[in-house]
Amino acid sequence: MDTTIIAKDGERVIGFVQYGKYNYDDLEDAGEIIALYVLADYYGKGIGYRLMQEAMQYLSDYPQIALFVIKDNQRAIDFYTRYGFRFDGQEGMTQIGATVARMVLKR
Repeated sequence: MDTTIIAKDGERVIGFVQYGKYNYDDLEDAGEIIALYVLADYYGKGIGYRLMQEAMQYLSDYPQIALFVIKDNQRAIDFYTRYGFRFDGQEGMTQIGATVARMVLKR
């Protein structure tokens, strides 16, 4: 079952992270960061990092964590790379036609 954590500033939703068990057969015993989003006005304030920390705490039993990132989203790629994720060569296409690449964090 997937879980979502929401970050708020007062009553305003400013970000969220969704995570759960990895749902594809090509990685065994893996968790997944399904989505992570923070409003641009809140970039650089540690919101994404705190959301990621919360998700990673809940995914701590998994020996590896996977996520997919849009290949031209350099800001997100840099964030995940700083966190320790690395590209593993898997790519795909979203329903809206964006190319995504898988990044994996091995513990």
